[in-house]
Amino acid sequence: MLSVPHLDREFDYLVTAEQAADARPGVRVRVRFHGRLVDAFLLERRDDTDHTGKLGRLERVISGEPVLTPEVRQLVEAVAGRYAGSRADVLRLAIPPRHARVERETPSAPGLPVIAPVDPAGWQRYGAGAKFLAALAEGRAARAVWQVLPGDSWTERFTDAAAQTIQTGRSVLAVVPDQRDIDALTLSATARIDETSVVALSAGLGPAARYRRWLAALRGTARLVIGTRSAVFAPITDLGLVLVWDDGDDTLAEPRAPYPHAREVAMLRAHLAGCAALIGGYARTAEAHALVRSGWAHDLVAPRATVRAVAPRVVALDDTGYADERDPAARTARLPTVALHAARAALQAGAPVLVQVPRRGYLPSLACARCRTVARCRHCTGPLALTGRGAGAAECRWCGRADSSLRCVSCGSDAVRAVVVGARRTAEELGRAFPGIAVVTSAGETIVDRIEPGPALVIATPGAEPHAPGGYGAALLLDSWALLGRQDLRAAEDTLRRWMAAAALVRAREAGGLVSVVADSAIRTVQSLVRWDPVGHAESELSSRAEVGLPPSVHMAALDGAPDAVTALLDAARLSAGADLLGPVPLPPGVRRPPGVPAELGVIRMLVRTDREHGSALAAALRHGIGVLSARQSQHPVRVQIDPLHIG
Repeated sequence: MLSVPHLDREFDYLVTAEQAADARPGVRVRVRFHGRLVDAFLLERRDDTDHTGKLGRLERVISGEPVLTPEVRQLVEAVAGRYAGSRADVLRLAIPPRHARVERETPSAPGLPVIAPVDPAGWQRYGAGAKFLAALAEGRAARAVWQVLPGDSWTERFTDAAAQTIQTGRSVLAVVPDQRDIDALTLSATARIDETSVVALSAGLGPAARYRRWLAALRGTARLVIGTRSAVFAPITDLGLVLVWDDGDDTLAEPRAPYPHAREVAMLRAHLAGCAALIGGYARTAEAHALVRSGWAHDLVAPRATVRAVAPRVVALDDTGYADERDPAARTARLPTVALHAARAALQAGAPVLVQVPRRGYLPSLACARCRTVARCRHCTGPLALTGRGAGAAECRWCGRADSSLRCVSCGSDAVRAVVVGARRTAEELGRAFPGIAVVTSAGETIVDRIEPGPALVIATPGAEPHAPGGYGAALLLDSWALLGRQDLRAAEDTLRRWMAAAALVRAREAGGLVSVVADSAIRTVQSLVRWDPVGHAESELSSRAEVGLPPSVHMAALDGAPDAVTALLDAARLSAGADLLGPVPLPPGVRRPPGVPAELGVIRMLVRTDREHGSALAAALRHGIGVLSARQSQHPVRVQIDPLHIG
């Protein structure tokens, strides 16, 4: 495979008579290109060629295993076009390195696995859930976005859908964010589906184990493949259903070129394969809601009466009365009296209490000192920050425009402050507040999966919350401004997702479950949590982004590189007249430098925005421009990201 962009095309070679039997489409081969041996994939066999010169011969067929299936090849082509990347880069994500010994092992014969009967009762609580299961049983391409009820087991519902599909003779692909989710879904699935037909793919596996499981999917032995983001390319035979859990999780975004998002690849694959698809989560992203609004997917939500019956009671506690403005750590070390009483009552009743604190490392941005509304650019709604280049002037990190007269759009105040950065660990402070109570910390490298029954104080960062038998009696969500105040387009959406994931572990209101969120109750995101209304929040988020021209209502490309290289790429791409340029600005803090750019050169970011109808044209133009610059070899490389998860 040639990683050089301007050589991203097919090349013809002669196949000798000795190679003819093994040289089948999809196999790995070795060819001589420009005097050196390179690995490649054989795409097709033809009797003619349009090459006018002398053809070289295949050096050898590395393996007779057709690892590049027609479906995966079609998906690779589509992903490369969608994200302005090269097929070689996508193929590296899609097909793992060969392990010769594993490939020589005798494969087991594929067969229809033993499956326990599917009880539709779990899905009947979700309105059209029973109809969705029925559509899967009939082999129809039903597509839905599903809002999981608090207290429900998403792994059991995913297993229901998978079993229903496998009973029809088709296969299932499930994409989840991390190893904890893989383990949970695998445990649920193998309890009802023959474990020989279930494989889990993850980065933690060794090369041999991963390739063995990948081959099980290729050869049709595996009927349910569960994995993290790269598993979305797994070569599954007769795909009938694609499942994606918690699509708002950052880990589903690929950090390597061409930077595809697993949700987008999964939905693209479902479209190409004409199969069913399901995106599930406690909260909902604007991208998932856009699929519902467009009619591509249906809503799978429970009636409001059902939501109220199973959701915990959520109260918002305004922190302005007790937080010391001169001590940013005060919010971490202290709790409102009401929250302390709720925690103490739950512990006395013998139930554990969950305390969620944000992760460290969030970047500071500006907010109103009076009402704490995040300050945004009047031109492009990007985040404002003080750069030190002007006399108190704030500068947009997206388009670079300065705003010398800041005034809050909510209350009119001209006073600004820095948003809280990160959070200190609260285990010691809370341990002193509740003497005699066991304190469990789950964060970073020391994540606890499950706690023992009985009273305990659990301090966890988002995504590391342990499961508690019978649910938590109460949950305290601290340091809300460290989440809501991030200079990020997705700050509100991501905050609600983290809050709801923690609140879903708390007992129902009727069982005394209480969630206390330390934040102003007037904030839209807080109100969505109080009402347990992720769909309404996603609808509002999508409408707000459409008003100001931000993804997913538009397509946006981020170009990172040296100023001359970015300019040359824009000239070579020949963008359409409808493309809107924002910037350039310095590379946002926390964003890694593009590979291949010398350290002594400055790096800028330019944003290119276009409407959704011209998204494919934008990607094609940038892909063409990248190829032109690659052929000229006169500029340092430019990193191109289409619809990046974080713009700045």
